[in-house]
Amino acid sequence: MGKSSQTKGAAGERELAAILRQYGYDIQRGGFVFGEVPDLVGLPGIHIEVKRVEKLNLDAAFDQSSRDSEKFRDGFPTVIFRKNRKPWMVVMKLEDWLEIYNNSDYPDNREVGTCGNNLPSTDPFGTQPKP
Repeated sequence: MGKSSQTKGAAGERELAAILRQYGYDIQRGGFVFGEVPDLVGLPGIHIEVKRVEKLNLDAAFDQSSRDSEKFRDGFPTVIFRKNRKPWMVVMKLEDWLEIYNNSDYPDNREVGTCGNNLPSTDPFGTQPKP
């Protein structure tokens, strides 16, 4: 990995860590030894692989996250990435996402016809930044 790629990756880790801290999570960067520690720690049950690139090989990134989540035993493999002038995106296996969703405090929307515009006005996932 080239120096500019490492710099951009580290900047992406700092940016994402700051955003997650705004939501109340005690996020720390794993360190500076690539592959020896997770990119970010502090989101319980989630192994975070941060990618800040224009051309993302999503399969390779997810494979890396899967290997590392087994190695560090820190949660569901998850790739969080962003391209220039684009929002942060999250990729994880559907079965992992469903396990998180089904174990959340979100109202039961699994009945046919109950999903859609009748979402509660509260913030059940804690997705709004804390004041």
